[in-house]
Amino acid sequence: MSKPIVRVSNLTKLYDDKPVVDGITFEVFKGEVFGILGPNGAGKTTTLEMMETLRPIDGGNIVIDGIDVAKYPEKIKRVIGVQPQTAAFQDKQKLSEIITMFSAAYGEKVNAKQFLEEVDLLNKADAYAEQLSGGQRQRLSIAAALVHDPKVFFMDEPTTGLDPQARRNLWDLTRMVQKRGVTVIITTHYMDEAEILCDRVAIMDKGKIIAMDTPQKLIQRLLANGFKKNQKVEQANLEDVFIDLTGKALRD
Repeated sequence: MSKPIVRVSNLTKLYDDKPVVDGITFEVFKGEVFGILGPNGAGKTTTLEMMETLRPIDGGNIVIDGIDVAKYPEKIKRVIGVQPQTAAFQDKQKLSEIITMFSAAYGEKVNAKQFLEEVDLLNKADAYAEQLSGGQRQRLSIAAALVHDPKVFFMDEPTTGLDPQARRNLWDLTRMVQKRGVTVIITTHYMDEAEILCDRVAIMDKGKIIAMDTPQKLIQRLLANGFKKNQKVEQANLEDVFIDLTGKALRD
């Protein structure tokens, strides 16, 4: 295992004197996809927002790439990329212009069409943001978040509301980001998604981390405790059938 690029220690966030993130500690290693899972209200998004400098830290600390998040938020913004739950862009701005604008904000100059091609949006380079589907907006937000070559990339429920083709395309893009050497931290409500994408996961509930390991080891631990499903395990599921019948191509 490589060295940790993210260290979270005793992290706490209070609302009305009640902890919504309650002293959690974990590390994320360079180049891995790390999932934060949990039911609504578990503290997942709040944790991400503190790591992204979007919310103040009430207790504990976060260090990303050797930089203290609370002390040096501007430095942190140079080393992270963020794909929010809902991507917002200027409706009357062309996609190529959006990529150019984001790169300029970081003092970078990039080939906008190359970035759009990587996320299957080259044919939309001269289209306006308002003309994009939900899946296209998510892919554009990935491209925009990578223009400054971040070391850590945050994805907050990136496939919510997407059709199966768009969802699997986002999985492929996540792997592409990881292959570039970028560490990915993702939240999702889809357990199959976490099982496929994540090297390790932390499961949160009521502001605390209640389990953390690889998906495979967590499953093995459950089975070792005597858990059994009254269900036949198939080699495919209904989503596989859907993709096979309708094709893998994106329906943009």
